Amino acid sequence: MSAPASICLLRTSAIGDVTHVVPLVRTLQHALPATALTWIVGKLERRLVGDLPGVRFVTFDKSAGRAGMRAVHAELKGERFDALLQMQVALRSNLLSLGIRAERRIGYDRARSKDLHSLVVNERIPARSGEHVLDAIGSFCEPLGLKQTEVRWDIPIAEADRAWAAEQLPGDRPTLLVSPTSSHALRNWRAERYAAVIDHAMDKGWRVALVGGPSTLERTMADAVLAACRHAPLDLTGKDTLKRALAMFARTHLLLTPDSGPMHMANAVGTKVLGLHAASNPDRSGPYSDRRWCVNRYDDAARQFLGKPASALAWGAKIEKPGVMDLITVDDVVERFEAAASHLGLA
Repeated sequence: MSAPASICLLRTSAIGDVTHVVPLVRTLQHALPATALTWIVGKLERRLVGDLPGVRFVTFDKSAGRAGMRAVHAELKGERFDALLQMQVALRSNLLSLGIRAERRIGYDRARSKDLHSLVVNERIPARSGEHVLDAIGSFCEPLGLKQTEVRWDIPIAEADRAWAAEQLPGDRPTLLVSPTSSHALRNWRAERYAAVIDHAMDKGWRVALVGGPSTLERTMADAVLAACRHAPLDLTGKDTLKRALAMFARTHLLLTPDSGPMHMANAVGTKVLGLHAASNPDRSGPYSDRRWCVNRYDDAARQFLGKPASALAWGAKIEKPGVMDLITVDDVVERFEAAASHLGLA
């Protein structure tokens, strides 16, 4: 099989999933150095990965609706790719893909297809269950005769962003970052429980900083956490960018967060993650490289809210029910914090 001259990757969102695409890009670049890569990515997500070398980016502004789709199609007018990797099954992405001309249209297996996905692809990745999202995305190279055997990110971070992070977090003190807010509200933990863990870490001599974006939801959560704390952590909520956040994660020993984009950004720069999982399965969507420090109450949630063990659920099923995150106790998180601190030699 001759190497394709051009490949189009379609994965527009979200931050965590876009992070999972980067190792696939690295695999393709290593195996197919002469192949031109084009990545259709979301407007926000491009701020994180849009400076990957050797990749042409086309921005999809989903907030613009049909006009956003037309803009992508206009930018690609007259082009035909040897292969399209259609890595998103949402209806909007499937409709977007209709304007992309490609000989081979590689999509998900039938079990993971939905929202008309089967109508826009003519080849499929291997049918597997029990995979982490990153491995599923990585398998899109297999119909091309490749195998992702190494997971590498190396997302560029500018020196200016590293300098900003160093100003906020100078020196090498043991540092815990707390990113308390997921865009999925039912994945979020209680503010007073975050505060209890923050106080515990600060009693142990750790530097703690709250981080998050500028949204009203994130600001409201940060204010509630701060109000419940005995010790005041640094409040960096709304002060960073995606690249600055990446630089901060690279200077941090541990990140405490629910299932969210920052979890995967931190993992991509080698930072340990204390993930909070009850609404989602950490084996599918937790920090890819090291899930030892996560609290996993997913099976408890399945039994309490759905009346069956997690092993009886469809792979990837979410349990986003009111109160599900209350299954995670402060003691659960403190225990994982202490275990991670000991592992890092920072107990």
